[in-house]
Amino acid sequence: MTDTRVVLVRHGESFATVERYIGGLRSCRGLTDLGKEQAKALGERLARTAELKVDAVVSSSYPRARQTAEIYAPFIGHSHIDIRPGFGEHDPGPVCDGMKFDEFVAQYGRPDFNGDPNTVVFPGGETLSQFHDRVIAAFQDLERDYRGKTVMVTCHGGTIDGLLRHCLQTTSTGKFEVFTKNCSLTELFRPRENIWRLLRYNDHAHLADLV
Repeated sequence: MTDTRVVLVRHGESFATVERYIGGLRSCRGLTDLGKEQAKALGERLARTAELKVDAVVSSSYPRARQTAEIYAPFIGHSHIDIRPGFGEHDPGPVCDGMKFDEFVAQYGRPDFNGDPNTVVFPGGETLSQFHDRVIAAFQDLERDYRGKTVMVTCHGGTIDGLLRHCLQTTSTGKFEVFTKNCSLTELFRPRENIWRLLRYNDHAHLADLV
């Protein structure tokens, strides 16, 4: 038995979401004040409940993910954040990064994230297939580096969607949709080789008192 546990945390509310622009790495401006409160609420919950004994905190390189991890990590006794760019969100490329979503739709049409994974969604950016290949490779590296450990990975909604599809061995697009809340917990447990068990998805009980 490998007993590896990976807890995926979606970042807190970001300026990209509130201002409705395509927030790739180049244009990410981090968390709103509410996003910071959400990350603190997560940290306070974990400190109060001691429900997870965390060996390491990992984050994508996006400011909104890094800030989230930097806020909650001290509550569980961690000051070091292992930055892993492979867990970043779907890269829209330099042409679309920072573009207002409504402007993108007017110019290119509404993106189809449930269709052919090899279709170019963002001109000059990653296809969904390339995105999923990247996050799966990052996940496999994580498995190797933290075998038998409990790791919290602070990442993104698209990243979590791709990793769930990988671990549950389902289609890479379509068939189902997940709407992962900001600062929610999604927990995966590996009891033996090549098997992942989904223990919880989208646990955001700690946000009940936040608007």
